[in-house]
Amino acid sequence: MAALMRVAESVNAALHDALGDDPALYLLGEDVLDPYGGAFKVTRGLSTRFPGQVLTTPLSESGIVGVAAGLALAGDRAIVEIMFSDFVTLAFDQIVNFAAKSVSMYGRPVPMPMVVRCPTGGGRGYGPTHSQSLQKHLVGVPGLALYEMSPFDDHRDLFATMLGREEPCVLFEDKILYTRQMFTGGTIDGLFRYDRVGEITRVGVGVGVGDPTGCDVALIAPGGMVHRALAAMRSLLLEQEISCLLLVPRRLYPFDGDAVRDLLGGVRAVVVAEDGSGGGTWGAEVAHQLHQRMWGQLRRPVTLVHAADSVVPSAAHLEHAVLVQDTDLRQALEETFLG
Repeated sequence: MAALMRVAESVNAALHDALGDDPALYLLGEDVLDPYGGAFKVTRGLSTRFPGQVLTTPLSESGIVGVAAGLALAGDRAIVEIMFSDFVTLAFDQIVNFAAKSVSMYGRPVPMPMVVRCPTGGGRGYGPTHSQSLQKHLVGVPGLALYEMSPFDDHRDLFATMLGREEPCVLFEDKILYTRQMFTGGTIDGLFRYDRVGEITRVGVGVGVGDPTGCDVALIAPGGMVHRALAAMRSLLLEQEISCLLLVPRRLYPFDGDAVRDLLGGVRAVVVAEDGSGGGTWGAEVAHQLHQRMWGQLRRPVTLVHAADSVVPSAAHLEHAVLVQDTDLRQALEETFLG
């Protein structure tokens, strides 16, 4: 049996397909050329196959994104790799004040097909300036869509969807996922199955066959948290007989509250988790939308889980204490259900 593809290999294959399908698509970033192939090897082989479309750049995130936005504005398409998502802050002006606004500020719709890829998150001991999850800082920008990679995704379809929006998109790619295997065929293991409904992956016991109203509590979490969520769900089911439904939206913003409400069925307890620190978060936006749509159904307010109010330390034991762990998710799910 052939080995399952790893997430980094899946993203790499998707980029190969995207560049091969469109000679007007460019990929820009620092150290993306062969033989290095990017800090996490996601661009390996691309510059050899597409030497005119893969452009290495100076160390200037603002400059890289500005050039990419200019290409999109002029009728081409562009994908940018930010080496670490922490540095997307250096391109904030180009993303928010140029790219996102250019979609509508000229008095007519202007296509801006551009994707900014951001390897994100901790868990690798990279320290305070290379381990952050900054999704919340880009939520709510008009004309800007946010996505997060997951091991369930067809990444070819993901890039086609983002570029097809013809507006700037930021794709967060949790670095821990790169070496994880893709899930395929609708089955995770002997316990959990999954299916995809629109932009959302639904995970549970007998998903696609059973009724979600039979679940005790729901967890909504982005793709980077999938494995921690599965560990929490497994322990709760086997040790406490608490059944959880996991929803993984690949598009974080604009968030589709109606679609999530429909998938929750009769679930009356909901937890939303994310890797960033608390305060003005994506999770708070999700909770707000669900409160509007489900207030009469929920037994209690939506529970939010996020990282500690701290920089991300380099020391493994301190980093572990700051970031969200499967035990944190289990505790939140159990308390939300029992409360």
